[in-house]
This record gives sequence, C-alpha cells and structure tokens, in this order.
Amino acid sequence: MKFTLNSNLTMGLVSCFLCACTGNNTATNSNAQEKPAFKIITAEAAHEMMQKPDKYVLLDVRTPEEFQEKHIPGAINIPNQEIGQRAKTELTDKNAVLLVYCKAGGRAASASKTLAEMGYLNVFNFGGIQDWPYGTVIGK
Repeated sequence: MKFTLNSNLTMGLVSCFLCACTGNNTATNSNAQEKPAFKIITAEAAHEMMQKPDKYVLLDVRTPEEFQEKHIPGAINIPNQEIGQRAKTELTDKNAVLLVYCKAGGRAASASKTLAEMGYLNVFNFGGIQDWPYGTVIGK
C-alpha cells in the first residue's frame, strides 16, 4: 500500500512537471513564430518580381570591390557588415520590397536576417550572383 501511494505521488509529480515543461515549450514555440523573418526565393522568382511595375530595392551586400567587378543592373551596394548602420538612412521605407543577394548566399542570409530584425517587412533573399542566370554589369 505504501508503495502504491508513493508510485501514485511520483506519477502525479511527473505529470505536473511534464505539463509545466510543455507549457514553456509552447510559449517558446509561439515566440519563435513571432520572430521577424525573411523569405528565401529563387533567382528566377526575384527576376520575375523585377519585371513587374511594383517598386523594389535590389540590394547587393558584397564588398564594394566585388560590386565593382560585376553586379545586377539597378542594384545598390550596402556591404553586409555595414547593413545595420546604413539601412537606417539608406533604406527608409520599412515596407519596401528588398531583394537581397551576395556572392553565394551566406551574406545575403545574414543581411536579410538583420533587416528583418530591424523591422523591414518584405525582405527576400535570392542567394548569390553566382547563380544569377540573367545579365550583370561591370562598375557602377
């Protein structure tokens, strides 16, 4: 009898503990869903967006030297390491469509995350210029 009572007590405590943990995980999950986000799209999808009359900002987050070598026509250059400071003054419309790219995709992802955390609502990362099958230009 004593064993049954202790087992029931133990099971009750375990159940309470599990319920408490589940509640915390649910809160964490809902917070994760509320975190600012950006969208990952293909180069083709970005190109389609660029063909529409809607306004957008084409953002190259590579170094100025890489930008000079070649870039997508119409792009502006704000290097990834400067995005937090320069976006405030150069990208003033937080509702603007931002199409972000770099060389291979890593810096574009980092910059896109930073922009989303800064409150930009329409950030689209389409990876790297190395996967861009459309035209590029040299210099400014």
